[in-house]
Amino acid sequence: MSKKIYVGNLSYRTVEDGLGDLFAQYGQVNSVKIIFDRETNRSKGFGFIEMEDDEAAEAAISELNNSEFEGRNLRVNEAIERERRPRRDNFNNY
Repeated sequence: MSKKIYVGNLSYRTVEDGLGDLFAQYGQVNSVKIIFDRETNRSKGFGFIEMEDDEAAEAAISELNNSEFEGRNLRVNEAIERERRPRRDNFNNY
């Protein structure tokens, strides 16, 4: 079963291919998603990695948490699923 990993404190210049290559050292990466602000289209400095194997994911978390990547110390841990909130409109409905 695959495992989803949270990666925080990313450089705003980090690209998905580079981040995926970093995690691929530990096992098969199924997906990489860096989160961007909708309005500015700038990275929010965090993203998610989905790895195929639980053991590989645990190894990546253990080795990469607090490690330096592109000038930043990464925060890496298992992603916690949270409830989706309804989107807010940018206008008031009266």
